[in-house]
Amino acid sequence: MHHYSLLNSFFAPPTIVVVSEERLRAAELEQKKKQLESLDQRISELKAYRDDLGKEYDKLTEPQSLGEALTGECDV
Repeated sequence: MHHYSLLNSFFAPPTIVVVSEERLRAAELEQKKKQLESLDQRISELKAYRDDLGKEYDKLTEPQSLGEALTGECDV
């Protein structure tokens, strides 16, 4: 009669997975491709954010009135 115990699973032989070099390389290439695509997407988002922020900055620094444009002072 065989009884199951926690020690049986603890001392069980390890599972060994054999992967060919070609499959390993293909998986690495796929992972690098996904990382590059993710970085390209993030760069695009950051560029768009920078453009929007630049436009907001330009609006805030434009003269608001003729007097401000002539004197460089704000009429507030």
